[in-house]
Amino acid sequence: MTSPPELALLAQIETALRALADGGQAVPMRAYMLDQFAFLGIRANPRRQALRGLPKLSAWTALELLALADRLWDLPEREFQYVAVDLLVKYHRQLGTGSVDHLLKLVQRKPWWDTVDGLAGVVGDVLLRARPGQPDAQRAMDACLRDPSLWVRRVAMLHQLGWKTHADEVRLLHYALTLASEPDFFIRKAIGWALRDYARTRPEAVRAFLAQHAQRLSSLTRREAGKHLG
Repeated sequence: MTSPPELALLAQIETALRALADGGQAVPMRAYMLDQFAFLGIRANPRRQALRGLPKLSAWTALELLALADRLWDLPEREFQYVAVDLLVKYHRQLGTGSVDHLLKLVQRKPWWDTVDGLAGVVGDVLLRARPGQPDAQRAMDACLRDPSLWVRRVAMLHQLGWKTHADEVRLLHYALTLASEPDFFIRKAIGWALRDYARTRPEAVRAFLAQHAQRLSSLTRREAGKHLG
C-alpha cells in the first residue's frame, strides 16, 4: 500500500529543521508568543533557506496540500506551522473555494495572530482568484463575521488586504461597522489595518468613513486606519 505523499515530505521537513534547533533562540521566541507554543529556535530566513531544496508541489492536489498542512500543525513546535503557511501561500493557486472551510479549521487550531494572519492572506488569494467566475465567493466571509471564534472574524476582516482596486468597498466598510463594537484588541486592530490598507487605494472613502463613524470606532481602530491619511 502506497504511503500518503505528505509523509515523506513531512519527514524531510522535520529532519531539516530539527538539525537547526537552537535552544537559546527558542526561549525569547517562545516568550514573544506569551509562552503559548514550543519553538525550535529558528528565525524565518534560516528556516526558509533550509527548505529551499524541497521538491516542487505544483502537481499536488488541494487535498494533498491541506493534508500536509494538517500534519505540520500536529507537530508541537511553532516553526512547523510557519512552514505550512509558507507552503499554502506559495501554492495557493492549487486551492479553490472548496478549501476555504479547511483553511478556517486551521485558523482555529493553535490560533494566534502569527498563523492566523498568514492564513487570512491565503483565504484572500483563493477568493480573489475565484471571484470572476464565482461572484458570490465572498459570502463565506459574510458568515464568518458572526463566527464564535474571534480569529475567524479577524480573517473575515483581513481577507481583502492587498486587493486594492479589486476590493469590495461596500463589504469592507460593512464588516468594519459590524465588528466595531467588539472590545477585543485583535479585532479592533484588524479593522484599522484593513482600513489603512484600503486607504492607499481610496483615501477619500476611508477618510469619510472615519469621520462619519468616529463615535462607533475605537481609538485603536481610528489611529491604525488614519496613519497615512494625514
